[in-house]
Amino acid sequence: MQRPVVIGLILLIVGNLFSAFYDVSIKWLPSDTSASTFLLVRQISSVFMLLPVWLYSQRPMTTHISVHLWRANIGSVGALFLIIGLMALPLATVSSLFYSAPLMIILMGYFFLRERITTAQTICTGLGFVGILIILRPSEMNWYGVAVLFSAFTFAVNQLALKKVPHTEHPVLTLMLYNLLGIPATLVIVAFQGVAGLSWELVGVALLSNVFLLIYHWLCVLAYRKAQASDIAIAEYTGLLFIVFLGWLLFDEWLDNLSWLGAALIVLPSLFLPWLGSLFLKSTPKVLTSVPKVADTITLKS
Repeated sequence: MQRPVVIGLILLIVGNLFSAFYDVSIKWLPSDTSASTFLLVRQISSVFMLLPVWLYSQRPMTTHISVHLWRANIGSVGALFLIIGLMALPLATVSSLFYSAPLMIILMGYFFLRERITTAQTICTGLGFVGILIILRPSEMNWYGVAVLFSAFTFAVNQLALKKVPHTEHPVLTLMLYNLLGIPATLVIVAFQGVAGLSWELVGVALLSNVFLLIYHWLCVLAYRKAQASDIAIAEYTGLLFIVFLGWLLFDEWLDNLSWLGAALIVLPSLFLPWLGSLFLKSTPKVLTSVPKVADTITLKS
């Protein structure tokens, strides 16, 4: 294995560890905390933390403010639902459901962007949604699980919307606008629900969670600059392993056998998707296909 690929894998694995720490930090919120209050504090503190980086980067600007406004408002709702899910469900359950986002991107890319979908992608998507049903168990419907699934859907929509933003736009600007432009929508939700649980402890958790997210994004950027996404994207799924381990270690949470089966149906098909895609491509050389990169669906976590 080439040295850049090894370095990229290590960076991405460490990055996913910090992503898992972010999920864990939500569990440290005071019991009387409102999800919307926490989200508002996190968004405001994130803007102030990113501001020096934006200034250092010579104040990059955008010509696609409408796209960023759209993403920010959808992202605020999705982030709120994710926080609600993290506060109520085991970490591994939330993480397994959230990994359905790449599958949703495949489907929405096919229906709305007319992107070609391969046989391998169809099989993987079908298995993934069977896994979602197993985890949710409609006979024992858990609305918190539905909330996480909706969050994954908004995340997928946001990632597809990124296609409207030129690659030349500075990443720190995308991150800052994602938080800044989402604040008004969060303020409306807070005004409706009322401020609950605002304390220095909540502020501390918000700052810590932002640090975890920023380190995660930074390591992802470094990783994908070192190696091609197709060579290292497999490391993205180490996040689920970290989540399972931390949930067991810190909160005595563990998946039952059915949930393990559901998680496997969501994660494993996506893991083998590039290999399956190349296999089907060899068997049907006249069909040109493209497999979406996992990097494009994970590296901007809400």
